[in-house]
Amino acid sequence: MSTSTESSGPVLTRHRVRPEFAGLVAGIVGFQEWTNRPVIRRQVAGSLIPLVLSSGPTLDVVGLSHGRGIGRHESFIAGLMPGYATTRFDRVQECVQIYLTPLGVVCLLGVPGRELAEAVVGVADAAPAFDDSFQDRLWATPTWPGRFDLIDRKLLALLARGPRLEPFVSWMWQQIEATGGRARIGELIGQTGWSERHAISRFTEQIGLGPKTAARVVRFERAHEALRHDSSANVAARFGFSDQSHLIREVRRFAGAPPTTLIRTNPSTAHSAIGRAPSPESSGHSARHER
Repeated sequence: MSTSTESSGPVLTRHRVRPEFAGLVAGIVGFQEWTNRPVIRRQVAGSLIPLVLSSGPTLDVVGLSHGRGIGRHESFIAGLMPGYATTRFDRVQECVQIYLTPLGVVCLLGVPGRELAEAVVGVADAAPAFDDSFQDRLWATPTWPGRFDLIDRKLLALLARGPRLEPFVSWMWQQIEATGGRARIGELIGQTGWSERHAISRFTEQIGLGPKTAARVVRFERAHEALRHDSSANVAARFGFSDQSHLIREVRRFAGAPPTTLIRTNPSTAHSAIGRAPSPESSGHSARHER
């Protein structure tokens, strides 16, 4: 939802993600936008984590329904949030947006997801590999292909020496995604062979949110996409909400508006930026985990 009627609209240059980053990086996008008036946007909750490298212009985070990080930011990362953000910028935005999965945050940045969750954090603190020296080289490179090549090489180097998630945490996240957020968390935990306390603690530490909250974010994300083409009543039934009122409450929590407003304003999302909708919901069955 933009307050500007004189924005040229964003110009997106998308980069094909290398196969080495499968499951870790969902997309890499060059972003440019020019406007004569302030642009205010609502950023709804989602399962992808943007690492934003700015050429200089700042972005103001003017509101967060959950968490911390209100203020002016240049390069930053926004962790998983069980809610929405409101941002504002003037005149120009130019940046590279690297959309990481929760697994990618750990394996590429070496940062537990819990340190970034519900927060907007400067790159210097969250991802020092992308420090001022790297960003100077990035923006001294005159073309998007050249910039993307620098980012690919940096990510490959990070992947080679990065830590790995505990296998059961990675498996639980993959099952939550595969079921569109409808997996029964208790059943998943039972299949890991770990105690409920241990499984929830390790999942929360590495992914950033507890498994039930993470599943709610994923389910909202899929429901949001489905609402573009289907009624609230049908979407509520398809995605396992108890009723239409339950769906409306969840949409308000994660988007700050009811479904009718959400679809009318059509806010941009991480998936719209990378040009790929969230995977459609599966049958809800999950593969068994072998410890």
